[in-house]
Amino acid sequence: MSDDILITVAHLSRHYGPIQAVKGVDFELKRGEVLGFLGPNGAGKSTTMQMITGNLAPSAGKITICGYDLLDEPKNAKAHIGYLPEQPPLYRDFTVDEYLNFCARINRMPPERIAAAMATAKERCGLTEVGRRLISNLSKGYQQRVGIAQAIIHSPAIVVLDEPTVGLDPIQIREIRVLIRELAAEHGVILSTHILPEVQMTCDRVQIINRGELVFSDTIKNLDQRMNAATLLLELRNPPAETELGALPGVLKVENLGKNRFRLHHNQDESHAEQIAVHAVKNNWGLLALTPERKTLEQIFVEITSTEQHQPGTEHAEAAA
Repeated sequence: MSDDILITVAHLSRHYGPIQAVKGVDFELKRGEVLGFLGPNGAGKSTTMQMITGNLAPSAGKITICGYDLLDEPKNAKAHIGYLPEQPPLYRDFTVDEYLNFCARINRMPPERIAAAMATAKERCGLTEVGRRLISNLSKGYQQRVGIAQAIIHSPAIVVLDEPTVGLDPIQIREIRVLIRELAAEHGVILSTHILPEVQMTCDRVQIINRGELVFSDTIKNLDQRMNAATLLLELRNPPAETELGALPGVLKVENLGKNRFRLHHNQDESHAEQIAVHAVKNNWGLLALTPERKTLEQIFVEITSTEQHQPGTEHAEAAA
C-alpha cells in the first residue's frame, strides 16, 4: 500500500438484524486530503464512521488503517486515528488542561511527551488562553475546539470529524472550517456531515451515501463542473417569436419564463452564448441579460439521493444508521 493511502475501506457492510444499514461501501483516504462524507440524516454516515474508527464491528468487509487491518490489529490501527463523534466526549467538570492530559494518557503517550503534545494541540485549536477554564464554562464553539484537540492530541495520521459544526454560530463555523483545512496539511481528514456548504467550503473530495450505499464519489472540482447547468437565461426588451429563438445556434429548447425572459437549453459543453449575444444585438432585440445558469449543490444532492426508489423496511435501517 502507498504511504499516501491512509485508509482503505473494502466492501464494508453493517446489518442490524435483517436490516442492512451500510451496503458494500468502498473508498480510500489519502494524506493531505479532506474527504467529505455527505448524506441525508439516517443515510449511514455515522454508522460508517463508527466502523472505520473501531467503535462498531462491521458485518462484512475490510478496513485497513495505515497498513494495519482494523480487525486483526485493532490497537495498532486505532493508534493512527483521532475521532470527534457528533456528541463530543467531553468531561465538563474538567479544565481543558486536565481533560487533554487525560486524553493523552489514554492514548498511551509517553509521560515526557504529554506537556508538549498538549501545548501543540491547544495552539492549533486556539485553546492556549483557556487551558485552566472548566469545559462546562466554555462556549459551544470552544467545546468543539476541545473535542478536536482531543482527537489530535496524539498526532494521528487520520482525523475523523462527525458533524463538527452542528449547533455553532456562523463565526464559530468559519473558525472550525479554517481549523479543518489546517489539519489537512499534516493529516488525512474525514468530515461527515449533512450540511452542504461544509463540503464546498472545506473538502477536496466528496462522497455521498444514501440508504447505506455510496452513490457518488468525485473531486470538488468535478462536482463544481457538474453544477454548470446546460441552460442560459435570456432577457430581451423586444423579443422575437419563440420559434426564432429556437433557431439560434446550439439551442435545443426554449422555455418562456414571462416578462420577456427565456431559458435556452443547450448541450452541456456547447452554450454558444457569444453567438446568441451577437445575434440579439444584430437583430435589435434589446439584449438585457444573457447568463449561464448553475445548479446549486442542493439540487445536485437531491438529484443523486432521489434516484433510488424507496425500498420496504429502509425506515428501520435509516433509524439505526
